[in-house]
Amino acid sequence: MDSKTYTAALAELRALRDEIKKKQAEVAKLEAQRARQISALAAYEKAKADRIAPAAGLSLAEVVAIAPILAPESLTAPAPSPSTAPAPSPEADQTAPTAPQPESAALAPDMTATATKPPASAASADELPPSAVPGPVLCDATSEGPRVLPSLPEGPEGDRWVGHTANLASTRPNFTQQARSTAFLDTTTGMLVYRDQTHPLDLASRSAADILQAVFHTIPDGVERLYITAGDPWHRDADRYPFLRDAVAAWLNAPIPGWRTDTGRGKDRMAGHFVHARNPVARYQREDGQQHVEIRSVAEWFDPEGADPTVIRDAFVLLWKALRAHWPDAVIMGSPSQTGRDLWTRTIPARGQFADGYPVLSEELRGLLHATAGQGRTELLTPPSVPEQLPALVEYDRTFAYAKHTWKSPVGTPRRITAATFSSWSEKEQIKALFGCGHWQIRVTVPDTWNHVGLLPAPAPGERAWHYPATPGTTFTTWAGGPEVYTALTNPLAPWKIEILDGLLWDDGKPLDDWSKKLKEAWASLSAQASLHGDPTQRHAAHLASRAVRALLLYGIGSFAQRPRTVTGTTPRTAERDIPADAEIIGFDDDHVTWQRATGFSRDPNAHPEWAAAIWSGARAALLSMRMREDNTYVGALHTPPGTVVAFRTDAVYLTAPQNWPYHGQPGEYLYKGHLPGPLPAPTTEDELLALRDAGRAALHPTPHGGDA
Repeated sequence: MDSKTYTAALAELRALRDEIKKKQAEVAKLEAQRARQISALAAYEKAKADRIAPAAGLSLAEVVAIAPILAPESLTAPAPSPSTAPAPSPEADQTAPTAPQPESAALAPDMTATATKPPASAASADELPPSAVPGPVLCDATSEGPRVLPSLPEGPEGDRWVGHTANLASTRPNFTQQARSTAFLDTTTGMLVYRDQTHPLDLASRSAADILQAVFHTIPDGVERLYITAGDPWHRDADRYPFLRDAVAAWLNAPIPGWRTDTGRGKDRMAGHFVHARNPVARYQREDGQQHVEIRSVAEWFDPEGADPTVIRDAFVLLWKALRAHWPDAVIMGSPSQTGRDLWTRTIPARGQFADGYPVLSEELRGLLHATAGQGRTELLTPPSVPEQLPALVEYDRTFAYAKHTWKSPVGTPRRITAATFSSWSEKEQIKALFGCGHWQIRVTVPDTWNHVGLLPAPAPGERAWHYPATPGTTFTTWAGGPEVYTALTNPLAPWKIEILDGLLWDDGKPLDDWSKKLKEAWASLSAQASLHGDPTQRHAAHLASRAVRALLLYGIGSFAQRPRTVTGTTPRTAERDIPADAEIIGFDDDHVTWQRATGFSRDPNAHPEWAAAIWSGARAALLSMRMREDNTYVGALHTPPGTVVAFRTDAVYLTAPQNWPYHGQPGEYLYKGHLPGPLPAPTTEDELLALRDAGRAALHPTPHGGDA
């Protein structure tokens, strides 16, 4: 084969690839239609997954992943008695040891926790499918049952995991962030706001080319960041594509005379555009390289709630002023996660134990936490768990919830607490450990008399799916943080049986406390302005700014989790050889190829999934039970009658009746946010719940901005 033949064959291969991509888009469209039909069938009260699966050409697990309401009863059936030892059910831990278990170690009167040896692995690492990242492998236990969570390896290998990554730590920066000139554009009305000026623009087709031409013609000096406040121009051709992401990619990659995709400068190198269905980031630079601009959605920060660009500009000004009161060098970056984490690094102490920085866990431990530490609780309870006709739907949303759980976080090198070690401790030592900063592998049994919501997350079918078993007698193996474990043991209804199988225990520290306190003070100041300012426009701006502070903390915490990363890039078709060999092609046009590539865990000096996991665990526990010291009372789902909890959504709980829960406007407290009187049909899908939620908010607060959570 000569060079000419090779080049021609490459061209034929690209044409074949493009044809395959088109066919895949057609298949994807049909699969989306199939998923919609499955969801519609699931609404039928007598629908069964085992009948739908063959009709759809899917496995039971795949059908349940699309419509969780169709999960077979065997997933929540009581575990068989160990004395009879029949074949394990899908719900039961299929790798539980058969040897007699050690005596239980009492944690409190009438409450016990048993320490047992961790279950053996369901299969060796060589037998499991390859993981996307090094470390623990996540796999399904069976084709229909819940997935099996990874465990710490036995022996020296496990000891090697329990440590830190060499020469990698979070340190205080020795530079000042540079601010970028920013403008705000409503692509529906064409209103552009830059500094104290307002300009009406003709955006023509609302393509990226039309927007850049109009903006830079109006502001010759140019801007470096353009926030879209309304209009979502990247969705303008959504009807032409099977998925929103395809429409977004096409909008981002459309040719722009005089501009090309920006690949960054210096250490701030970006992999082209960030393709996201709702909040993409477009990055462009002039052909001469003299000008750079990024286009982002303001929805990354908050719901603009119909505000015009001048109000949103004022909100960012108020946000900057509130942050500057605590960080003299504060700069608002492109996203709340970037800004929040940058502000946190500026609170790292210059003296003391961690003056050299907070070390980053080993890659294996980060992988373990990624696989075993879920985020917010999202659960919809449907009949017969709740009445077919609800007397009402009442929403209680925890105000600035995560800020309540940042006062204590794990620091230092964790200790591995084996089953034998935990069992050897006194009751006082066990309680202290569960009150501390730990992440525990446990075997859980729901009490035989239980008649309320589930308390602990259990792995469900799906890569990151969790559910909360509540059927009496159910036994399952999972991982959970200390706050949830202790809540299950000491709840006001009936103690759950918890067996400690393995665990990680850190020293208690306050790496996030200073950062969180400053954000809470900024939030309180802006919330006061949102309530008391005499100008309605400024009240609205302050309200949006307070929501932005919430986003700084919420997404800042999320960024500590450092999920395995996927890099998205765009490459001109004339340079296709530069596309990484392991990249997946996700879109293309005549000029560009859009690709994505899983990069696993990077050497991120600010990766601390142990902090995010501890906060998420505390927040999930507070949804169930939380003491309000000043009022000497308890609030949360477990302090409501059985059958009254309709749903959980991260910070919120939805009930069938209002509660007499005190509220003082402090972080973590339950805000009475919505009330829709009944009778009304119990929601069976998330969309139905959200529709009722919005109606309940409107009914309780007919004027906008009725409360800030």
